[in-house]
Amino acid sequence: MRSRLRQCLMTAVMLSLLLFLSSLWLPQGTIQGCNQSWRPCLSVYTPTREIVRTAVTTDADGHQGKEVIKECAGQKFQVSRLLLYLNSALGSASDVLLEPYLLSWEELIKFMESLGPLVGFFTHKVEEKIILIRQLSQEESEKHLNRSVAPESTHNYEHLAPPTSPHAYHSVGSMLEAELQRGVVSFDTQTPSGSRTLLRLHRSLLWLQLLLEKLGAEPEERSMGELCRDAYLEVLAPHHPWLVQRAAELVFRAMPDRSVFLQLVCVQTQEEAEPVIHVIVAAIREIHDRTQKELQLRNMLDLP
Repeated sequence: MRSRLRQCLMTAVMLSLLLFLSSLWLPQGTIQGCNQSWRPCLSVYTPTREIVRTAVTTDADGHQGKEVIKECAGQKFQVSRLLLYLNSALGSASDVLLEPYLLSWEELIKFMESLGPLVGFFTHKVEEKIILIRQLSQEESEKHLNRSVAPESTHNYEHLAPPTSPHAYHSVGSMLEAELQRGVVSFDTQTPSGSRTLLRLHRSLLWLQLLLEKLGAEPEERSMGELCRDAYLEVLAPHHPWLVQRAAELVFRAMPDRSVFLQLVCVQTQEEAEPVIHVIVAAIREIHDRTQKELQLRNMLDLP
């Protein structure tokens, strides 16, 4: 009896520790929540790029073909929807549009939550970052609205407010530049800026990119947990203290096998998954590379 009680207490302590450390692991609601009055959203956007529904395949003779990326009925995560958001985020002049970028993350959250409840403990920190950037965008929209028309005067609107500048939180580049010019970004201390928040999402996106690359290239004998650990040690571990790294190790040990991933992308075998993975990785890499250039241009890759 005492042994069972001791095991229950240890389990409760470990779960509490994971919940506490979750605020530190993935570097800092869903789109449906935007309809709630207390959840601000970015400006409504219209996807400007056609959804990618095919993956290039090559047979044994070297001939290329196309394979349709299927939608998986009855599951939350959809590859086709993720690709739609990623492609819609590709703005002009090598920039990244913020709203479809955040929508991409909301779809990636569904992917991570599908890997097990322990991984789900950490996704709420990503959601907090999405909400923070949307709050900053909402505040910016309200400022623009207040400046659009000057107060009514006795001369019947003789004085009109000057034209407003483009929305600062329209894209990654515009947000970084606006916050830098306004002095809200600190290179010495932590601040709740959109730039610092984006940097944490940016690092986590690279972690997911590397994980997907490994799922497409590593032997099937290597488990999902091992591949997650390898990607984590390469990208996120250098930014985390020892305790967080130990908590992450527990999560990796609880990962499901690779067959779960095959189900998520609606295929039966590793061979069928490889062209789908290739398309996803290519889309994520383009978003990551563009964001990396914008951050590097302003020396923001090491914000505290």
